[in-house]
Amino acid sequence: MPLKITCLGGVGQVTGSCYLIEKSGKKYLVDCGLFQGGKKVEMLNTEPWPFSPPEIEALFLTHAHIDHSGRIPKLVKDGFRGRIYASHPTVALCRILFLDAAHIQEMQAEWKSRKNARKGLPPVEPLYTQKDAEEAFNLLVPIDRDEEIRISENITVTFRNAGHILGSSFLELKTKSAQHTDGEMVILFSGDIGRPGQLIVKDPATPHKADVLFIESTYGNRDHKSLEESRQELIDAIRYSYQHGEKVLIPAFAVERTQEVLYLLGEFFRNGEIPDMPVYLDSPLAIEATKIFREMKSSYDEKTMEIVKAGHDPFDFPQLRLTPAVDDSRAINMSSGPAVVIAGNGMCTAGRILHHIKHNIWRPGCSIVFVGYQAEGSIGRRIIEGARNIRVLGEEVAVRARVFTIGGLSSHAGQSDLLEWVSAFYKPQMRVFVVHGEKTSSTAFAELLRSKLGLNPVVPQRGDVFILEPETLGEAASLTCETYMHQLSRRFLDIQFDLFKRIPSMTDDEKILLKTKLEKLEKTLEELAAAV
Repeated sequence: MPLKITCLGGVGQVTGSCYLIEKSGKKYLVDCGLFQGGKKVEMLNTEPWPFSPPEIEALFLTHAHIDHSGRIPKLVKDGFRGRIYASHPTVALCRILFLDAAHIQEMQAEWKSRKNARKGLPPVEPLYTQKDAEEAFNLLVPIDRDEEIRISENITVTFRNAGHILGSSFLELKTKSAQHTDGEMVILFSGDIGRPGQLIVKDPATPHKADVLFIESTYGNRDHKSLEESRQELIDAIRYSYQHGEKVLIPAFAVERTQEVLYLLGEFFRNGEIPDMPVYLDSPLAIEATKIFREMKSSYDEKTMEIVKAGHDPFDFPQLRLTPAVDDSRAINMSSGPAVVIAGNGMCTAGRILHHIKHNIWRPGCSIVFVGYQAEGSIGRRIIEGARNIRVLGEEVAVRARVFTIGGLSSHAGQSDLLEWVSAFYKPQMRVFVVHGEKTSSTAFAELLRSKLGLNPVVPQRGDVFILEPETLGEAASLTCETYMHQLSRRFLDIQFDLFKRIPSMTDDEKILLKTKLEKLEKTLEELAAAV
């Protein structure tokens, strides 16, 4: 039987990471992330699965971030009962992240249902519930780093340190192969690769070998600012708002980015680099995640351990105020004077940060500091691209705050970091698929791999199928036709969706052009189907 991999998410975009592996009649998933961004992107979360969830034997989770794990409770809701393999820190973090994500799904469904009720429309069901999240807990299986796990007679999986966030891993999947001289094929799924020398966690490990590589490209078209530059920018933002008596808003993901910001603020206060002022950690999830970080000292790098040995908590300082309750959160915006507010979520697509933006971003003297990736369609992306007004919680708000983007805190490898990582183990015949990036980023990194290393990378689209181990030439040819048919079918559906969404605002000429495209593609599909 051939080994077949289908790209179901995290291709052509950063979010929704998910790959289906089929081998010897069995099916497995690598990651099952939530699609995040604008409404069109988030609608992908409600699409039917292109497989039967009960048929999935196991899921291999690279790390806990929601764009890699956030649809797992829905998978469970829809019948998945296999094992979910992940590192020990990832399992601990998923227990809080799943519940939080489910709570958000329930709240959003309740809000939409109230709106529908006023219009005489039916209620909206949440994508999944907290009960679904709790059922997913029972399927989590913690795995030791670098331990080879035999999944079946034909497949083993090893989790290696990816250096991205606490517990993050790249996957080394080995399968028997008559086509390789040592009798096995090694497939690497990078997950998200971290930057060397970043805060808190150890640097990424280096693979020994790969025949096939699925490599992330979140920042495949650019490098980050240095940590020192970003450190100074954060100090500048805090000083600026302090001088104006206003707040510093920091949208931050609850896992890793929040802890990195706390790490730096503690250092700033200890060194006297910023004035004395309250710092609010306004995220129940981030508060719980920070507790897990404190328990996972074995994952710390040397510098973080030095802070611990000196008698300091890397994630605590006297100015820190925890605000788990909603009333505590509201009180922040009722208070006057300078303060730093760290709140979720990191892309400003939901969460308490939206309330702080609504109350503060129109104030001259306020600062908003972006410390992570902002997906297309998100409020955060619109702000950093220079929007003068944004719509937040149903209200149009002017953007008068000073905007800072601090790339040096990114836990993703930049272009040079990714190239260096791949260079350490590549071989000319290695098959490479550039994933987990917007199209411009993935394409740029693929071109770099081609020009610098002589590789021939592929930039997949969602729904693409790749046959990595065909048994016969005839079977390979047949499956190539199947792949091509699938790609054309996906394009046909995309054009239909585009037509449906755009009809109200289209001119007559545009309607005719799209209708022509549909007819041409439909004819091509019919001809190809007849030939096969």
